[in-house]
Amino acid sequence: MKIKCIALDLDRTTLDSQGHLSEENKAAIERAAASGIHVAAASGRSLDSLPAELTDITGVRYAITSNGAAVYDLCERKCLRQFKMTPASVEDILRHTETERMKDVYGKAAEMPEAEISEIEISYEAFIDGRAFAESRYVADPVRFGAMPQAIPYIQSTRRPVEDMRTFIREHKSELDCIDLVLKSEDMKHRMWKNLLKSVRDVYITSSVRQLLEISHKDAGKESGAAFLLEYLGLKREELAAFGDGDNDSGLLKFAGIGFAVANASPGCRDAADEIVASNDENGVAQGIHKILTM
Repeated sequence: MKIKCIALDLDRTTLDSQGHLSEENKAAIERAAASGIHVAAASGRSLDSLPAELTDITGVRYAITSNGAAVYDLCERKCLRQFKMTPASVEDILRHTETERMKDVYGKAAEMPEAEISEIEISYEAFIDGRAFAESRYVADPVRFGAMPQAIPYIQSTRRPVEDMRTFIREHKSELDCIDLVLKSEDMKHRMWKNLLKSVRDVYITSSVRQLLEISHKDAGKESGAAFLLEYLGLKREELAAFGDGDNDSGLLKFAGIGFAVANASPGCRDAADEIVASNDENGVAQGIHKILTM
């Protein structure tokens, strides 16, 4: 069946390792849009964090944001569908993360050097109607919390700094698209993921980068956003192609008629894909779109 919609993950898929859109990928997206294919961003990013390099392209009209928590018509800047987290789940997350952090601090601090104690720090990001907020200390020094150095400009240009994120989250618990937990320790991240799934109801949990746990309403997920968009456009899932690199893209790639993983994708994402294309730094998206246009 002919592809009529393309969903593009952004970071480490459509964008290169410096967070920019190559001329080759841009030209391929423009060709797809000119041929009548609907092109949509499908990202963990919030609306206000989407790069103008992509959203300014004529034909990129839709965006699945915050891992499917909200779907937008970019031309009208109109929210087409949105899931808010339940206040009860937000309270449970705050309570559980504080309990886990204090367990680690009091259980290990006496025998841990200060450098290792920093490994168990937890910071938060919160997203409200497409706007991103983050703890001031994380915005000031993202690398301290596990971010890669090349992510510093993106984090500092898109996050509104807040001194006390736990209070901020609690005050806005009825308005949240999603919450990110910033966890420098890989071990703590996986333990927290497992425990939150067991202890907190009505949440969808995923991860796109090593230091983040991304939490939204249970009905979110990029595949959920894509299913809604296809229904909105009157299309079938067999008419969707999707590109991704991370574990948060796996469901989307499985859902799509054809799923492309870039060569730098995680093992789970590669397993979910129908085809592997070149890496994000080698214009894998352009390669996949060329194949779609010549099918």
